[in-house]
Amino acid sequence: MPGLLIALEGLDQSGKETQAQAVREHLRQRGRKVRLMSFPDYGTSIGEEVARALQGERDYGPDVMQLLFIANRYERKAALTHWLENGLVLVCDRYRASSLAYGEAHGLDPAWLADIQRFLPEPDLTILLDISPQTALARKATGRDRYERDLDLLARVRQSYRRQAAQAGWAVVDGERPKAEVTQAVTTVLDERLAPR
Repeated sequence: MPGLLIALEGLDQSGKETQAQAVREHLRQRGRKVRLMSFPDYGTSIGEEVARALQGERDYGPDVMQLLFIANRYERKAALTHWLENGLVLVCDRYRASSLAYGEAHGLDPAWLADIQRFLPEPDLTILLDISPQTALARKATGRDRYERDLDLLARVRQSYRRQAAQAGWAVVDGERPKAEVTQAVTTVLDERLAPR
């Protein structure tokens, strides 16, 4: 079977990590080999720099930050391509759309952000776990990074995600509901969208 790339997107605390694990189990039960990925990938040189910037140890402008996030994905491009060519399903906790959402929220050109990522593998399905900035804040009251503390920014990020989700290849799931209900909605999307034609 061909490889698949499934991206889970949304604000922090929208349940991406939890749902990525649920997707992995759901697909494994259907006989697929699945690998979880998370971006930023802090286990790389660029990922370490991203972590420093998010914690306030570095002061980069929005354009440099998005270039770092995107370069971090390119660090893993060879591995992503290899796994997809070998039939794995990759489930990514954040992927290309997050740079458009956060970059656009900072006033960057989304067309530019999309263009510089065009050589990365294309997602087969992107699922937006949609929550409000207030819900994100309530779910994580302490230890928030520089982006997580800015509710106005998060509102603009959400608007960008919703705009992107109008494209083909996207599905929107209400992330405000209990975890089990969100998982049911996500697995229903998977079964509908990824069923053999």
